[in-house]
Amino acid sequence: MPMTPQHGASLEPRARRRIAVLGGGPAGAGAAAFLAGAGLDVCVFARGKRPPIIVGESLVPAVVPYLRRLGIEEEVAAYSVWKGGATFVFDRESRLNIRFDEVRDAKTTYSYNVPRDRFDASILGAAQRCGARVVELTARLERDGDSDRVRLCGDALAAAGWSEQPDLVIDAGGRSRVLTRLLGIPHLEGDRRDTALHAHFEGIEVEVPGNVHTDRLEHGWAWRIPLQGRVSMGLVVDGDILRKFGDSAEEQMDAYLRHDAVIRDFARPARRVTPVVRYTNYQARTTRGVGENWALVGDAFGFVDPVFSSGALVAFQSADLLARAVVSGDPAALARYEKEVMRNLDTWHRVIRWFYDGRLLTLFRVGQYVRETWPGRLVDFHFRKHMPKIFTGEDVTNRYSLALVSFMVKHGLARNDPRALQIL
Repeated sequence: MPMTPQHGASLEPRARRRIAVLGGGPAGAGAAAFLAGAGLDVCVFARGKRPPIIVGESLVPAVVPYLRRLGIEEEVAAYSVWKGGATFVFDRESRLNIRFDEVRDAKTTYSYNVPRDRFDASILGAAQRCGARVVELTARLERDGDSDRVRLCGDALAAAGWSEQPDLVIDAGGRSRVLTRLLGIPHLEGDRRDTALHAHFEGIEVEVPGNVHTDRLEHGWAWRIPLQGRVSMGLVVDGDILRKFGDSAEEQMDAYLRHDAVIRDFARPARRVTPVVRYTNYQARTTRGVGENWALVGDAFGFVDPVFSSGALVAFQSADLLARAVVSGDPAALARYEKEVMRNLDTWHRVIRWFYDGRLLTLFRVGQYVRETWPGRLVDFHFRKHMPKIFTGEDVTNRYSLALVSFMVKHGLARNDPRALQIL
């Protein structure tokens, strides 16, 4: 069905009518759907080969309106697990459960945990229904001399059915950063140098059905994401620590699950049913997001961290913003797109730093006690509107909500030392 980005911009300018999208994940397929739905000639280059499992299986509630817009929510719901909240495990004795339906004035009070292979296929199918063509090919790029322009190599151009170069090349190929490496554009890295080990298990326990679980460990942290018939589990731990537990990713993950006191009890009866996938290039974003005839979207622009399940939201938001900029035909719109995405990524980085340094978990713990007092009940009504919506994704760009959280992690810890809950 046709779909037009909801901004009312016309498609009068001739420029940027042929769009090549490199990558068929949520960012690439989302951008393709929005652009093709607006009448542009879009070709998605999506190679068939992919890892057995991919990080990004838990969606925040702010993703759900995009699923509705793409017309795939019912399809996604049929193979996914309904997600009603999030559970934070501080240690063996204490935890916090957050319910999305308790977030005041929330637009969406639920989300889904998704198998990424089927989820990605649903979005790519939506792009095709909007008119985008999909070519199963890894498109090769070349630099146009010493300029800031890039070109599709001949096989990709022929596969797209074009006799001329596209007006815009969108790199949605994830953290491989093909385009920025080609142009020699540097990227900024975050504070952490963690390694993530990720696999699916049968028999892993979850405390609240459907909730994404974030477990603070002796070293690093873990996620537990309930899927149909299995649980996705990931360890995010300093690589030097993991190497003490074995040489291979499988040895390291299996040994660490037996070692850590927080997770070994519920992990002991579990059976791993997939290979272990290792990720190391975390917390990085490029220093540029657009050029003369190219743009970056999703993880190719920046990957923050998986701790708040923000990946799919960042992908859809950047795809939507880019589509609006391209369709507008305003040359300045792409610069505004770049600036806005950088601001969004910086916001997520800021919130994630509060998680790792212990301030956020300390604030959560203090809040559990304070809201039981009469002064706490007075202010909780206000906090429940603004603070949780940062983490559901609905208010991550709201300056007031972010300022409120920033104030509270600095001044609302009631003299508790956040180092007690930092992620080592």
